[in-house]
Amino acid sequence: MKVAENLEVIQSQIANACKIAGRKLDEVKLIAVTKYVSPERAQEAINAGVINLGENRDEGLLDKISHLQDKPVWHFIGTLQTRKVKNIIDHVTYIHSLDRLSLAKEINKRARSKMKCLIQVNASGEESKHGLEPEDVIDFIQELKQYPNIEISGLMTMAPLTEDEQVIRDCFRNLKNLQAEIQKLELDYAPCHELSMGMSNDFKIAVEEGSTMVRIGTALVGNESEVQ
Repeated sequence: MKVAENLEVIQSQIANACKIAGRKLDEVKLIAVTKYVSPERAQEAINAGVINLGENRDEGLLDKISHLQDKPVWHFIGTLQTRKVKNIIDHVTYIHSLDRLSLAKEINKRARSKMKCLIQVNASGEESKHGLEPEDVIDFIQELKQYPNIEISGLMTMAPLTEDEQVIRDCFRNLKNLQAEIQKLELDYAPCHELSMGMSNDFKIAVEEGSTMVRIGTALVGNESEVQ
């Protein structure tokens, strides 16, 4: 299907989830995850009206930047190696995967202005997932005060891959509760107003539970085997 057709369906689903939760539609950013598709397919997403694009590898990000006709808002959503920071720092608006002090130090060193970072949290407790344990997040944030070029814009997590809706909902709800704890601290460098949670299979639940950024790949742009 064309991206525009997929986008119409997804926007309708987001709007319905917002209605269920009593939220406004403009509270949710749709990030098109383009890591499995060509620059041409990413351009199709932009042409359809998508503003935010997400990549999880520096090579994919730089390749698309060199080919796209437009300049979207770029989100780096994958695990970020410290040595790769220099490759992406001037091209992205958000980094969704801050999870250690060594990475924070490198971002702070390389950033020319304040970089919007989201802390990756392992809210599901699965060993296969990256991110900080929820109980370690506030101490980590307090240590980040020493890095003036970093703003803690929010939190990011991935729910477990399960058909049990309640398990998914609990995961997202736990992150929302953690966000509330952080906001009570009223730290200037950590407004923590964003929640990056929800992907193709669970974004509707995520929106109902307070997500402000949904990262959608397959349902929106598909992958190369689906679009060729």
